Amino acid sequence: MVVKKKAPTVDVLALDSARLESLVASLSVDGDDSSRHLAQMLKDCLASTDPVQQIQWISKAGSMLEHLREDECSAGPLLLACLDSLAVIYTTLQPKNPLKRAVAKALGNVPEWLQEKAVCCLSVCLSSSLSSQGPEHYPHLTDCVTSCLDAFPAGEKCIHRLLTEVLHFFQKAVREYLELNRALVGRHVAQAQLMQSCLAVVKASMLVVQRSQELIGAALLGTASAGAIQQAFSGLLRCYTRILTDEEFVQAVQSTAGMAVILLIRSVMGTGDDMAVVVAGLLQCSGPEGNSAPKWLNESCAGLYVSSRPAAVALYLSHGALAMLSWRGGPLGPQAEKLLLLIPDVVLSLDASVTESSMAIAVARILALWASAALDCLQTDRPAPVLRTSLRGDCPIPARLMHHVYAHWEHPLDGVRHQTRALFRDLLLLHQRCADAHQGDPAGDPYITQLTRSMLALEWHVKGKYGSLACLAEHVGAEYLLQLDAGLPPRLLGLMGDQSLAPYAGELLERLFVSHKAQLNARRGGGHTAAGMDDWHRTWVTPLLEVLCTARPDQTTYILDYFLPKLLRCSPASLGYMVQALQKMPSSSKGSAGGRGALGALMTCLRAARAQGVLRPADERLWSGLVPLPLLRQALVHRHDQVRMDALGLVCESHRSTETLSAEEMELIGHFLPSGLNSQSPGVRQQSVSLLKKLLCRVRDSAQSLRRRLAQERDQHQRERDQHILHKYQEFLRRFCERLFQMLQPGASFSRCLVTLQVLGLVADHFTFSADPVAFALGECVTGPHSQAVFGCLASNFLEVKQLASTLLRKLPPAAVGLQEPERLRSVLRAALDLSTSTKPFDSVTAAHLLNLLLHQDGLRQALLHCAQEQRIAMQLPVLLQSQASKACTLEKNTLAVVLLLMECLKADVARAEMSLLQAAASCPLYGRVHCITAALQQLNTGSLELQAEWRSAVSGLIALCYRMSDVVSPVVQSSSPEGLIPMDTDSETSAGLQRILQEIQPRDTNGFFTDVRELDSSPEEQTYTESGGEAYRVTAQMVLVCCWRSMKEVSMLLGELCQNMPLHTAHTHTHEGLITEQQVEEVGQYFREQLLQSRHRGAFELAYVGFARLTDMLCRSDSATLQQLPALWLTEFLAEVKCSDPSSTLCATRRSAGIPFYVQALLSSESKSSGCSLLKTTMRELTTLAMPSPEHASHCSTVPQVHALNILRALYRDTRLGENIMPFVSEGVQAAVLGFTAPTWAVRNSSTLLFSALITRIFGVKRGKDEHSKKNRMTGREFFTRFPALYPFLLSQLEEAASTVNSDSGHVRLQPSLFLLLLVLGRLYPSPMDGSSSPLGLAPFVPCIIRCAGSAVYRTREMAARALVPFVQLTCVPATIRTLLEDLPVRPSPGSRQNRIHGGLLQVLFLLRSYLTDPHRPHIQGRDWHVDIISALVPRLWLATRQNRCLVTRGVLLDVLSELCAALPAAVADCQLKNLRMETLAILLDSEFMGPRGSEEVHHLGPGAPQYLLSLSRLATSIATETAGLWAGLGTDRDGAQADLLRRMLECPHYEVLHVLSVLPLPCLLPWCDGATPLANEEALENLLSVAETSPHSLELHCAALTLASRLMVHLAEKKQQEGLGGTVVGCAGSWGALVTQCCGEEQPTEVRLTAAEVLVKATPTLLTSPAAPLGMAQTLVLWRSLFTLLQDEDQDVRDKAADFVCYTPAHLLSTEVATGPVSSPIALEMGVGILCQLFQVWDQVAIGMTTLTKWLLGNDREEPGSEDTPVLDLEFLFEKGDLNLWVEPLQWARLLHQHLLTLSVAPGSPAPCQAEVKHLSTAADSHACAVQRAMDALPALPQFTATTEYTKLTLLSERAKLAQSALAVFKR
Repeated sequence: MVVKKKAPTVDVLALDSARLESLVASLSVDGDDSSRHLAQMLKDCLASTDPVQQIQWISKAGSMLEHLREDECSAGPLLLACLDSLAVIYTTLQPKNPLKRAVAKALGNVPEWLQEKAVCCLSVCLSSSLSSQGPEHYPHLTDCVTSCLDAFPAGEKCIHRLLTEVLHFFQKAVREYLELNRALVGRHVAQAQLMQSCLAVVKASMLVVQRSQELIGAALLGTASAGAIQQAFSGLLRCYTRILTDEEFVQAVQSTAGMAVILLIRSVMGTGDDMAVVVAGLLQCSGPEGNSAPKWLNESCAGLYVSSRPAAVALYLSHGALAMLSWRGGPLGPQAEKLLLLIPDVVLSLDASVTESSMAIAVARILALWASAALDCLQTDRPAPVLRTSLRGDCPIPARLMHHVYAHWEHPLDGVRHQTRALFRDLLLLHQRCADAHQGDPAGDPYITQLTRSMLALEWHVKGKYGSLACLAEHVGAEYLLQLDAGLPPRLLGLMGDQSLAPYAGELLERLFVSHKAQLNARRGGGHTAAGMDDWHRTWVTPLLEVLCTARPDQTTYILDYFLPKLLRCSPASLGYMVQALQKMPSSSKGSAGGRGALGALMTCLRAARAQGVLRPADERLWSGLVPLPLLRQALVHRHDQVRMDALGLVCESHRSTETLSAEEMELIGHFLPSGLNSQSPGVRQQSVSLLKKLLCRVRDSAQSLRRRLAQERDQHQRERDQHILHKYQEFLRRFCERLFQMLQPGASFSRCLVTLQVLGLVADHFTFSADPVAFALGECVTGPHSQAVFGCLASNFLEVKQLASTLLRKLPPAAVGLQEPERLRSVLRAALDLSTSTKPFDSVTAAHLLNLLLHQDGLRQALLHCAQEQRIAMQLPVLLQSQASKACTLEKNTLAVVLLLMECLKADVARAEMSLLQAAASCPLYGRVHCITAALQQLNTGSLELQAEWRSAVSGLIALCYRMSDVVSPVVQSSSPEGLIPMDTDSETSAGLQRILQEIQPRDTNGFFTDVRELDSSPEEQTYTESGGEAYRVTAQMVLVCCWRSMKEVSMLLGELCQNMPLHTAHTHTHEGLITEQQVEEVGQYFREQLLQSRHRGAFELAYVGFARLTDMLCRSDSATLQQLPALWLTEFLAEVKCSDPSSTLCATRRSAGIPFYVQALLSSESKSSGCSLLKTTMRELTTLAMPSPEHASHCSTVPQVHALNILRALYRDTRLGENIMPFVSEGVQAAVLGFTAPTWAVRNSSTLLFSALITRIFGVKRGKDEHSKKNRMTGREFFTRFPALYPFLLSQLEEAASTVNSDSGHVRLQPSLFLLLLVLGRLYPSPMDGSSSPLGLAPFVPCIIRCAGSAVYRTREMAARALVPFVQLTCVPATIRTLLEDLPVRPSPGSRQNRIHGGLLQVLFLLRSYLTDPHRPHIQGRDWHVDIISALVPRLWLATRQNRCLVTRGVLLDVLSELCAALPAAVADCQLKNLRMETLAILLDSEFMGPRGSEEVHHLGPGAPQYLLSLSRLATSIATETAGLWAGLGTDRDGAQADLLRRMLECPHYEVLHVLSVLPLPCLLPWCDGATPLANEEALENLLSVAETSPHSLELHCAALTLASRLMVHLAEKKQQEGLGGTVVGCAGSWGALVTQCCGEEQPTEVRLTAAEVLVKATPTLLTSPAAPLGMAQTLVLWRSLFTLLQDEDQDVRDKAADFVCYTPAHLLSTEVATGPVSSPIALEMGVGILCQLFQVWDQVAIGMTTLTKWLLGNDREEPGSEDTPVLDLEFLFEKGDLNLWVEPLQWARLLHQHLLTLSVAPGSPAPCQAEVKHLSTAADSHACAVQRAMDALPALPQFTATTEYTKLTLLSERAKLAQSALAVFKR
């Protein structure tokens, strides 16, 4: 899409009257003809009010000036007046005005003889402006000076002539800004504007100095003008020094000032070594002694030599030196070389103290700039030898810079990461240019080799690794990396499944395969040879296809985004290789276990190729040759979401948006729509809508192209073809819309409604529903039922559906919607007003959408008056004058009328609530009306309202009404226990009772709560209130609370809306402007303050926060100085109240400080980031001070400020809007959390824990998986302590203190509460292979302390210590560390053995061993002798795993160690140590309680730790019983006997772990089943398993395992006895088993149970469900089919997908030929399943039974008589009706599917007629059902889809099912 560049605005020239008269007068004097003609043009220009015409006049004047000749025209007063007028115009205009450019061109075109005069006029005019205008004109004058130097020679000469004056003006401006900045504290908008102005002045001064170098040099050498220049330079340097040392200035201004200082010094000192000495002295702050600078220069820079200057000054000066000094073009002097080498030392010395994100970016940018400058210095013919020897990779400076790279390459800021990567690349180039020996072969360089190996050894979750490897690939080539790690391509492709790593892996892959291809081509002479491409394909394409075929589709989503398009762009010819390779692969027919298979991979490749333009086939070739249509149809209904999306993308996407749609594509879209739009995955829904949008764009763009071609085409045949395509488009779009409207049927699922409405909205946006033939006249296909279907979506419980339906209804033809009819308009209005007082919260949203829909109708005002009369509401609409009525639009007039009516209704409701809150909660909750008002106001463009007076009155009334509402409901939400509160209102006639209630429910959790405790009077759970009319309301605490907090929510949202969007009336605005005053805004702010600081209910203060945040945003953007300062004032007052800890304070001290953190959060997050965040810094310093424990925090009452501070800090660290600005305070937050965890007060400990959790997320990122200890949320110790240096000594000292008390021998347990937090932090750190041995922030000092923590008395602490130790031990040191830990364990039982210490040591051994064995970079030592020392240390301590050790916990851990060690080592047992270890392990197992001779009953009498011990035993036993690789072979025992013995013991063991293992073992090895020593028959075994399954619902694992085993045995029996027939016992068991399976398919069952049932039915499909013999009998088989259909409509997608796999197990002869075999989506599987069942009825010769069965299913087995008295009515007390549990099932779709197949079955050839008696019975039932439904429908109120939504939807579905059943039965009768 081509984006037009925004045209500059042309403002008309506007001069004050005095100046204008003066200019006109000067242009009216006498002169020659040319001058008079020129003057007349300028007078016409000044008189014109059209800016374009003014440009034309100026251009003509410039042309006349250009052609003036000296001999024809004299430089008289008139001509000088013309030049002076042009100069005045030039200096008056804004810089970006095109008129100013025209004036500059005119002045630049003056002939040479007039140039001096023109410059003189411009100089006089500019000089006058510089000396006379005030500070408010400084920005304009600065821009004027800058524009004079912008390609304007005359302007540049003017600046040179006024150089001293201009420099003095800059000095004056900067001084003014410095003083003004002090007065603007707290006014963030004004401060930001000031910073922009100051930045412009500094930049302009630099530009002037740079463009005046020769003039400045000459002036400094002269005697007359040197003093003036020196004075100007001295003043500027002093100003810039003040900017650099004033931390209130933003970084951009300070950085520019640093460059300006260096520029001025260079202008004075030149570019020699003397200048380098001065700059080096400034960087080092070493004083001016010894340099050759003039005295005045040193005095001017004196402020930069002060030792107390801010550290960042050196940073800005370094940046200035790099930017302003020349490093290219010639050899450097020795001092310049020293300066260049000094800069990284200075910057890196500041790096450790940098905490703010802006400073981190500055450091990274300066270092990257330095590396670029160093490269420039080395590009000369004779580079300095000092540089060459100092910049090799192994020298100190590059080494320190590399450590900076390692510490910052995963910085959270993109800018830092980008600059760090650029620095790494430049360091490689620096090393290459300095290392002469290896310039021709970088891969042979030892430094590069070591660096590459270290990079490859890093773990792959380190994101910085990818960019560095990409740089290395460019440097040494991909072949070298592939030689070091041949598995690099598949490993990187495997990482593409992780969203956070996919972009990095994709970029690295691109660098690698591009480099590899280039190397292969270069080796073969620059051409593409077949052998080279085959090698390339094997390396890159083959692994890609394997991953696409075998991996889960969700793991390969990002391959399509980040890898495949790049690969095809690099080698378009590879598409053919992909297609051929995939066609040769067998198509996967597996279900859930398989990936997308060859079909899915083919779709992915073709989609990417077509979208990239690599595949440009003709329609016929694409859809008939390359991609067969049946294959595409199968892909469009594939089970995997991503395969469907890839197939849809292949159809919809194209490289050109004007590519026409083929007939095949239209047919495929129709094939996709019925089943493709009902997806529960938000990502899939989003992709579907996006792809269909691309399709609609193609239709629109190609149609436009065809119409343009039709208008120009002369060939009749081509015109007919184009016309035919347009006709096809119209038919396709109409069918498309028709299908979409039909999907909005009653009972349609949320996902289908959502996607359908989105796509219909796209159709409306691209084509519109109108009668316009250009838009294909789609409005004609929209009927009344269609619009009613959309209208009904407004009653949905889902807000997104309501919003989409409301938007779509405005785009449908008004005649189809029908709201123009007065009666319908009034009925909808009545429904909206009724819903606005509903006790169901979502009804008020429906009411708001209905009213917003009516706001655009012309007859709404009359309907409002009619409804007001009906409801006896005294409402008068304002009388509008004729001028007002004509100017105001219908929307504004209607909105005002609706707001006024709702206000009147609300006043009556509030008055009733003031009398009785219970009555209001039960009959007319207040929040609905307010929500409708807010929604109506959001439709308005408040900046262009015409009815100002009326709106001003309405706004004032709304604000007052909000305060009244709040006064009524706030006592409940401010109660200390609002959740169960019901105010006692026994005397509703007076307010005395209500006042007693309000007094009773005053807050009990303020600061006085700790010293003055009172008990709340108990109140009943439920009250019944009776009005005078006798209508009773049942009022629950839930209803009261919902009424109150939702009312508070809506009040907050309305006030926020008014303050944010209504025009503000200030003292500077005219009287008729503005609808809300400053005083009202301030009062609203005070209201929010009260609510946030006193509300106890989360719903109330969270929504008050939203409204308050909108208010604070408005305050910070306001032009009013008073309003701008309010946030700072409120925050100061609040902090003072928190610090005082007054018991009389009303601040909530419980509920995590309730709304207090939200209050502070809103005030700080709205602060302008460009103003330096001074408010945030001040607040954080105050809060961190309060959060730290102090000696005076001795009493409970004095800990309240600390609790508040901790809770507020937690909220601020979690606030994403504060971003990186909060990071400088993380160290203090961690310290406060850790120290607070040791506090004696529970409230402080609780708040500290919550704060610590927030900090962990802020530091390490959001958890990206279920694994709590995932490597993705970790960082190296260097990176962590570089970013938070203050935490290194703190964590180390805290850990040493805690570890010193762990191993106390006194016998007393000393708990260290903070130890857990310390280990949690340390467990997320790991040492990097890039760290040196002598790292100042190394992790080695922590290791001994962590090992000592293994002796803690707390189990969780020991486990955390074991986890924390793993990352701290280098990979090569793991075996030695394990041996050391084992040697610390006792070799024999002794009374002094401490089991805690033994357990902690074994845990550390276990965690280290697991990590070592799973590490892909484990060093491979010849002879596999790394384990020898471990085994030798372990064998003497094996007694810890035997009965000699009475502690089951330590026994279990040692068994896990043995299991890991024995199973992970290679199978060969030539080494006798390993053989002996396995023998000892097997002996321990056989002697255990699990297998020992004392019997398994001993298990029930084990002590503490038994579950862990049994789990460890069962894991070891399972490993021995199921291993087949020979690990346990040759141990001197009969392995087969041992395995059989183990299996026998497992069969006897009742524990679910063992039964779960048995359920996955082959069935033959389990039979015959044994009960002790007695073998059981298969039928008896089946009965036993069914008994276990039926009696173990409390244990999901045992239940699922028993069901699986029983089902496998059932299938086995059916296969075995199909020929001989099932015995009676087995038939009974079959009934029990079928009932159990059916029970497990119920929606109330857990997901795991339903998944197991689905798998059971899928596996039983070929034997039990589709067998021609129907071995279980017809009744049981139909029960199983009904259960399968239930699972295919389950709400859980995994259950549906698992059940849909039955298609893959169905015999091929039963499958339809239209869809190829393979996994399909659940809707298609459901449709296929009913069809297969109908075929089976014919196979079984049971068509009659089939017809009656399907008819019963169609009517429903659990029919309810809607007209009976037993029909449940909706109880008023159920506010949040849950409705149907299954939100995915579509009962109407299921009924229509059954009806369709019933009709097909009835006309099947040879099908017998069903029993007429049965048909008559079913007909009677269907008729009575239809009559009952109709009676219930007639009893519903008007517009029942809104007023009785649930009943209406349910009755509509029942009615449709009855009609379908009647239709089918009528066919049966015939």
